[in-house]
Amino acid sequence: MYPGSALGEFLRSRRARLQPEELGLSLGVRRRRVAGLRREEVAPLAGVSVGYYTRLEQGQSPNVSDEVLDAIARVLRLDEDEVAHLHRLARVARARERSRPERLRPGIKLMVDSFAGVPAIAVGRRGDILAWNRMAHALLGPHWDYDGEKKPNFVLMDFLEMDFARELYVDWEQKARDDIAYLEGSIARFPGDEELTGLIDELLLLSPDFRTMWTEHPVSNCASISRDYRHREVGVMTLTAELLRTPDDEGQGVTVFQAEPGSPSAERLRRLAELVDAAAG
Repeated sequence: MYPGSALGEFLRSRRARLQPEELGLSLGVRRRRVAGLRREEVAPLAGVSVGYYTRLEQGQSPNVSDEVLDAIARVLRLDEDEVAHLHRLARVARARERSRPERLRPGIKLMVDSFAGVPAIAVGRRGDILAWNRMAHALLGPHWDYDGEKKPNFVLMDFLEMDFARELYVDWEQKARDDIAYLEGSIARFPGDEELTGLIDELLLLSPDFRTMWTEHPVSNCASISRDYRHREVGVMTLTAELLRTPDDEGQGVTVFQAEPGSPSAERLRRLAELVDAAAG
């Protein structure tokens, strides 16, 4: 299971996207048992032996060079984010380290609370909301206790609290794929995090949608994403979520949600802030 076979699973998912004719290869007469390219088609185009490429997908080539990875990336037509992800997965295969438990620094909590008029959250490597301000609570999880010690995990909410998630996100499927891309990035950076792999196992067990999308292995840096949110009281808002990573790079970050100044979404966000202030008394 992931992450031990992460590199292989990712490469196989990208092989499956390409057809031989796209690379000028003949289909041949032998029946193809799997979709996409075969290993023996990728290897020579990347300048490596079939045996070496096979061992790479099996996680048995920990010393693969950056040059070989780049050659494979060119054959598989990976985009910039996917190339970076491929190199991270290879580094994981070279050296696995157990990650440390997540602890939210008090300064990060103060930063989140300092944002006025816009939603802000501190988020962990597993998708846990470690802290939120009242605007974020009103937008992302009003059915959760704002002051409760336990706060939601946004990936679990999106896949297991489906009624709420599908109402909140106008394009739920894109949000779900972005969630998986977030986990993909985390598993590549923190392979020793047993809670992270446990979260993935839980989602694979409980969510058919997650199982289907996980096999696609979507990749994104998730640093800046614009999407439409549907709030019951103020309507649909187009907000840009900016993820600011913490300097210690422990997988935590602060996400701030903002609307284009002067837009209808900005006016609706202002109305939401008024509702939040009135509720807080």
